[in-house]
Amino acid sequence: MQYLLLCCIDEKAWDALPETERDQVMQRYDEWSQELVRSGHFRAGAKLQSSATATTVRETQGKRVLMDGPFAETREQVGGYHLVECKDLDEAISIAGRIPTLPVGGAIEVRPLEPTPHR
Repeated sequence: MQYLLLCCIDEKAWDALPETERDQVMQRYDEWSQELVRSGHFRAGAKLQSSATATTVRETQGKRVLMDGPFAETREQVGGYHLVECKDLDEAISIAGRIPTLPVGGAIEVRPLEPTPHR
């Protein structure tokens, strides 16, 4: 079963951390990511640019509407994602619980992917 781990954090709080602390977190993140690959759980993942670079696409009255910025005003923004292969939700939660941004205010949303029917 595949799970998407959506990594969220308050960008302002992250930016307010001392650079040395952010560097330490990112070094632990690199080590965590390498372990994910070694364990065979890794399927895909990436760090996203700031939410200020986002463009939101909507449709209103049959017309496409583009908006600069994220979809919703929230305290936390999606900063990256990991697609992992796990035997069950408990294993996915265990992997998410080791993500290094958690101790500095991060939150991880764990969501199973809907199986794709074979055609």
